[in-house]
Amino acid sequence: MKRTVVFGFLGTQLDYGGKGAGRWDKWRPSVALCQQENLVVHRLELMHDARSRGLAERVRLDIGAVSPETQVNRVERELRDPWDFQEVYTSLLDFAQAYPFDPEHEDYLIHITTGTHVAQICWFLLAEARTLPARLVQTSPPRKKEIANSIGSYEIIDLDLSRYDKIAQRFAREHTDNVSLLKSGIATRNPAFNRMIERIEQVAGRSRAPMLLVGPTGAGKSFLARRVYELKRQRQRLAGRFIEVNCATLRGDSAMSTLFGHVKGAFTGAQTERPGLLRAAHGGLLFLDEIGELGLDEQAMLLKAIEEKRFFPFGADREVDSEFQLIAGTHRDLRLWVAEGRFREDLFARINLWTFDLPGLAQRPEDIEPNLDFELERHAREQGQQVRFNLEARRRYLAFAASHQAQWRGNFRELGASVTRMATLSTAGRINEANVAEEIDRLRRTWRATPLPDPVAELLGDQADELDLFDRHQLAFVIETCRRCGTLSEAGRQLYAVSRQGKKSANDADRLRKYLARFALNFEAVKAG
Repeated sequence: MKRTVVFGFLGTQLDYGGKGAGRWDKWRPSVALCQQENLVVHRLELMHDARSRGLAERVRLDIGAVSPETQVNRVERELRDPWDFQEVYTSLLDFAQAYPFDPEHEDYLIHITTGTHVAQICWFLLAEARTLPARLVQTSPPRKKEIANSIGSYEIIDLDLSRYDKIAQRFAREHTDNVSLLKSGIATRNPAFNRMIERIEQVAGRSRAPMLLVGPTGAGKSFLARRVYELKRQRQRLAGRFIEVNCATLRGDSAMSTLFGHVKGAFTGAQTERPGLLRAAHGGLLFLDEIGELGLDEQAMLLKAIEEKRFFPFGADREVDSEFQLIAGTHRDLRLWVAEGRFREDLFARINLWTFDLPGLAQRPEDIEPNLDFELERHAREQGQQVRFNLEARRRYLAFAASHQAQWRGNFRELGASVTRMATLSTAGRINEANVAEEIDRLRRTWRATPLPDPVAELLGDQADELDLFDRHQLAFVIETCRRCGTLSEAGRQLYAVSRQGKKSANDADRLRKYLARFALNFEAVKAG
C-alpha cells in the first residue's frame, strides 16, 4: 500500500478554533482531514508563514492527538502578499521543484479548502501541469443536522479528465462539432484532408501563432480562414472582426496605405487619415491571401507588426498598436521565392510555424460528391429554390467530375460555378441528363481553350520533343506528383504504393530518384520548376 501525503496551507481563520477545549467542538479542516475514517494521512506538509508559527504548532499537536499515525511537517514559506498571484505561484513552484517526490511508494493529495483563493488557483495549475503529481482533496464542514464535533466529509478530485466518461464524451462531441464547423458540415472523405482539418482544429484552439495556408487558387483558403475565425470566436479567443485582403490587388503606396493606414498628407490625394486593415483587425483575425505578392517593404513592416504588435502608418512619425491574429495564404512556393530574394526569409520563418497544404479538387476526387451536395444546398439558400439531380444525371456528372478528364483548374470555385449553371438551367428544379451533357461539354471547351502548362517542356526544354508520347505523359504525371508532395519519400510512396507491398524492404525514394535521373532531373529541380 502506498503512503498518503497531503500538501496544504494552514487556515489562519478556519483552523484556529480558539485556544481552549472548545476548539474540539468546531470544524477545523486541517485537523478534520486527518480524522477521516476512509482516508489515512501518513504525512501532512502544512504550509504557513512566520506569524502563524504558534497556530501551526497547535494544529500539529492536535492532529497528533487524534491521528497518531500522521506525521505533520511544518513548512514555513514567507509570503509578503498572499493575494499576489506571481509571488504565490513562484513560491509553490519552487517548493514543488525541490520536493523529493516518490510516486512509486507515495500517493499525493493537495488540500484546497484552506488558503487564499489565489493559493487554490496556484495549486490547481501546478496539479494540472503535473508539476505536482497530485490529486485535489476538498473537505466540507458537517451538515447542520449532524453533531457539533463531527469531522465533516471529503472529496477527492482527479484532474485526469480521461477518467471521467461523460466529460470525455462531451470533449469528443465538441471536437467533432469543431471539425464539422471547419468543413462547413461537408462530410469529406479524403483521408489526408481530414487529417489536416483535425490538426487545424487543434492549432486553432491552442495557439495564437500565425498560420500559412498553401494551395492552388480556388482550393478553399479563404473559406477555411473564415471558418478558423468562427471557431476561435466561438471559443472566446477572438473578439474583433475578420478582415480579408488579397495582396495581389495591392500595389505601391496603395499597398502601404491599405494595410498600415496613412496620415493626412502622406502622399498626393491623402486628404484624410486612414486607419488601415491591420488596425481594423485589432482583436480579430487578419487573412492575407496571396501574401507572396507583397513587396519587400510591406513584408518588412508586416514582420514588425506581427512580432511587436506596433507599426508606423504610412507617413507617420508615431507608432500605433494592433493586436491581431494572422492567417496567410499563397499558391506560391515561398521557399523558392526566399531563395530568389522575392520573399523575406525572416517573415517566412515567422509565418511558417503552422503550414497546411490544401490539395486541389482534382487531388480529392472522393470529396467531389459531398461538395456537390453542399453547392446544391448553398444554391437553395441563396435562390430560395431547391434543385436536385435526376438519378442518371447525377451518376453521369459524378463519373465525369472524378475522372482524369476533369482538370478542375479553378478547384472548388469552378465546381460551384458548374453547379450554379446547371441549377439555373434546370427545369422544375430537376437537373437532367441534357443539362449535365451541356455542362460537361462547356467544361471541356473551357479547358481546351486554356491548355495546362507542359511541365516536361518547362524542365527539359527542346529535349522534351525527343520523348515518346507515352514517356512524356508518364513523366508529366511523376512531376505533378513530386510537386504535390513535400518530400522525395512521400512522392515515392504514392507512385509505388502497389508494387511496394510485395517487397520486403521497399526503397521508394531510391526508385524515384533513379527514374528522375534518366531525364537528368532530381527532386529539388522538379519542385523548383
